[in-house]
Amino acid sequence: MKKKIYAIGYEAFPRGNRRRSRNEIVFDILTEALSGVNKTRLMYRCNLNLVRFSRYLRKLLDAGLLKCIEANPEGVVLYRTTVKGRELLRILCKANEFLPT
Repeated sequence: MKKKIYAIGYEAFPRGNRRRSRNEIVFDILTEALSGVNKTRLMYRCNLNLVRFSRYLRKLLDAGLLKCIEANPEGVVLYRTTVKGRELLRILCKANEFLPT
């Protein structure tokens, strides 16, 4: 299976016919939010339902891995990965190198 490489250099976790781990879900959320994205788009791109997504979003905001920004004139709230979140992405990518596929 070919690994997906994101434009910023983060390598995706290998996918299969299994449930994603918490680390994989956090990785997906932080990766999708790198350039700033609204809540609905983030939830859909990470393939999570509202209840599960809201739980992860709250934990990531509380931990300082994501931040809320209002970057447009309409006042739509966007979520963006923080510096601390980018560091966690690097750590998760490094850890993924050592895990068996």
